[in-house]
Amino acid sequence: MQRGGRRPGERAASAEQLRLVAAHAGRGVTAIVAAPTSFEIVNTAYGRAAGDRLVAAMAARLTEELAGHEAAAVRGGATFTIVVAGDAATGDAAVGMIERALERPFEIDGEVIHVGARIGVARMTEDEPAEHLLRRAAEALARARASDGATTRVAAEHEGVPLAALAADLHRAIERGEIDVRFQPQVRLADGVVTGVEALARWQHPRLGVLGAETLLAAAHRADLGVALSDQVQALALARAARWPERLARLRVAVNVTAADMARAPFVERFLARVRESGIGFDRVTAEVTENGLIDDLDGAAVSLAALRAAGCRVALDDFGTGYSSLSYLTRLPLDYLKIDRSLTQTITREARDRVVVEGVIAMAAGLGLESIAEGVESEAQRAALAARGCTMYQGFLCAGPLDNVALVTRLAA
Repeated sequence: MQRGGRRPGERAASAEQLRLVAAHAGRGVTAIVAAPTSFEIVNTAYGRAAGDRLVAAMAARLTEELAGHEAAAVRGGATFTIVVAGDAATGDAAVGMIERALERPFEIDGEVIHVGARIGVARMTEDEPAEHLLRRAAEALARARASDGATTRVAAEHEGVPLAALAADLHRAIERGEIDVRFQPQVRLADGVVTGVEALARWQHPRLGVLGAETLLAAAHRADLGVALSDQVQALALARAARWPERLARLRVAVNVTAADMARAPFVERFLARVRESGIGFDRVTAEVTENGLIDDLDGAAVSLAALRAAGCRVALDDFGTGYSSLSYLTRLPLDYLKIDRSLTQTITREARDRVVVEGVIAMAAGLGLESIAEGVESEAQRAALAARGCTMYQGFLCAGPLDNVALVTRLAA
């Protein structure tokens, strides 16, 4: 496996990949981007050296599995970008091999490590450049990572629309009211009661249909509209929650807060004013912040989040376990909820060695007086295992996927 020079999802095609695509463009090419789940947890639990050896073992296994295919691969960090020549059936077979190869445990320094993988797949369309094909596969991987469902995502042809074009469309989308929100229920494990929801952004594109948060946020970043988008999504989610019927009147709503939001002064005053204008009570609002967004100004974030809590809002740390500084965030930030990333949730029903980290996260949350919310719960076995270990709440397809406002009200009112 050859190392790539860009971060995952942005690597250029290697010379070998370009030659393969040029030679087989008329007969079929499949691009596959695969990344292990919980890789940073492996680094934390076993050390960076063990993580490097794990990546090398993954590369060796993938090379062996794909020996019977005409393929070219690039490795960037722990992400593998692979181009396979052949028709759709050949590409599907290669994807299956990669899934099975990464699902099997690895023995590293005497330790048995399960990683699993999220995989993005794209089929080459007529006259499609190699770089565009790889970009679509990388975007499919991003959707797989963001999904509570399938771990492998195949890019549709419309997902190849250049990001620059989507960024240009986004200016008009905000003005035309094409941005919408979905609400995913959060369920209390002790009694099965839905106590809150997370608001998730969606884009009702006039040509491409509904586009998810990953695509929407990427386009917003490209167009430098992240703050404007965040403002609109927060205001829309809070206003809808304020108008829910009496039976949903105590339901909490979690809205995402980005690093860019907090960097724009006066963040606290603006956020609290938006809550006040919506008509919803402060005590029903949770500001949900992803840990990666706080790295640049952790002290400033702590001050801002403490001010929100003083006003009555609550604070959740999202995607715990996927970044580099998780433990320091827990000790330095004023928090109410710790959200366990779906990549950790998936390990709860595996062998004891795999469960150690997620069990430790639940125990840390309890020890710090925080409620824990497990993301991506898909089975009754996962729900039961989390409840038995003291996890407080869950969200995921076992209860419901993201629902529009009407579906949420209808479902919960019933």
